[in-house]
Amino acid sequence: MTQAKAAPGSGPGAYAWYALGLLTAINTINFLDRNIIFVLFQPIKDELALTDTQLGWLGSAYVIVFSAGAIPLGILADLRSRRNVIAAGVAVWSAFTALSGLARQYWQLLLCRSMVGIGEAAYSPAAQSLVADFFPSQGRALALGVFWGGLAVGGVGGIWLGGELEHVYGWRTAFLAVSVPGLLLAILTTQLRDPTREERRLSLFGMIRRLELTVWHLVQGTWPLWSLGLVGLGLAYLSNRLGHVGAEGEGAIVGTALALGAAGTVARLVRRVLASRSEHRRRAVALTTLDEIIEAGRLVLRTPTLIWVFVGGALISFAMNGLVGWSPSYLQRELGLEPQMAGRLMGVWGLIGGSLGVVFGGRLGDRLMERRPTGRVVAGSAGFLLGAPLCFLLLTVRDLDAFTPLFFGTIFFFTWYNGPVTATIFDVVPSSIGASVVGAYVFFTHLAGDAVAYPLIGFLSDRFGIQAAMYLLPTVAVIGAGVFLLASRTVERDMERLRAVTAD
Repeated sequence: MTQAKAAPGSGPGAYAWYALGLLTAINTINFLDRNIIFVLFQPIKDELALTDTQLGWLGSAYVIVFSAGAIPLGILADLRSRRNVIAAGVAVWSAFTALSGLARQYWQLLLCRSMVGIGEAAYSPAAQSLVADFFPSQGRALALGVFWGGLAVGGVGGIWLGGELEHVYGWRTAFLAVSVPGLLLAILTTQLRDPTREERRLSLFGMIRRLELTVWHLVQGTWPLWSLGLVGLGLAYLSNRLGHVGAEGEGAIVGTALALGAAGTVARLVRRVLASRSEHRRRAVALTTLDEIIEAGRLVLRTPTLIWVFVGGALISFAMNGLVGWSPSYLQRELGLEPQMAGRLMGVWGLIGGSLGVVFGGRLGDRLMERRPTGRVVAGSAGFLLGAPLCFLLLTVRDLDAFTPLFFGTIFFFTWYNGPVTATIFDVVPSSIGASVVGAYVFFTHLAGDAVAYPLIGFLSDRFGIQAAMYLLPTVAVIGAGVFLLASRTVERDMERLRAVTAD
């Protein structure tokens, strides 16, 4: 089979750029399907008679399952065909996005959003690995930058497009419509060539023969997640039918069960790694991959800078994603906007502010880094310290003309941290496990950050109103910036330690 890798000394070929375009398009749909639900919160709440707490769990169910599934599915992509894992993941999340539009009860919608997390967890690690192999030297940073451009475009595009579709066709059709591109892209992915691995043509019968073993191992590895999730659904249903809890308690039961299941799955994975060190060499690839995850965790605990980065990052994730998730509902309730207009405002100004903020924050961090080792830490913290007052003011205005520039400014400053935070991680860890540490960072910050933010803001909104609840977000942003800023006391020492280790 012809490989897609370019010859030594030459730049990436045309096929590599085609593959990057395809994977970037899929990543854009990934974030579009992920974020569309936020602009649909209000019509979903009205039709299904939900509380804000239940709406929050719809966001957290996805985050919990996505975070827990990323590690085992990333390992599966290393052991099996990356192309097939990607195609299956895209098909799964697209199918359950479509099924979200058919949900008639809360638990059905909660289950569909959870399964969207499984599909997207299968996609992300395998896709980034493919991009890195298609661009082994020249243009790798640019290629990964292009790939992650899907985050900005799809993230706010999901809110924008969701509002437009809901206005014309309703929230159910919005889910159905955005699922179609993913299903089409999944078909294209089945024909994607792998640049480093020899693969036979995709065979349906071959897939069926291998499916039982692969799925069975995945089911075994994640049994705490799916079993406790099912138990939670059953308990919530029975408690509601018997009148012991209301709709709000039902969401809390299911969400708690999913959180416990995610924690149990990760604990089981770590225990299995520690117990499997002496197994036969035929499992050496799996052991190497899993051991890197364990080593990444140990390195975090041994590196003070990473502890501040992880804890501060979780608080920052709480504030940033909580703001994005609940802003459409805030606009609809407090400023009286229709979902279409709320999505349009957030889509346009969020895209502009976020794109400029990411570029400016990264450039500022690099420039400050040229002067002192703490430059990137200072740049990442400064964005939230400057943006938090704007966010507080944003929540007090009722004039759309005043709200728009304040929203733009808040998103601009709040997105400074993306580049500096990731760069700080790579500044203090060996390159051989840098990706594993970043993966651990994403895993921790999602579970401890936005997975908590969505239902907590909803819970507070049910009791005190959405405005009072959202005041918590800039408050947490300031605390997160302060924690991250503490890394300025340790980052130079940790960088020197890394240089010493590298020189040995």
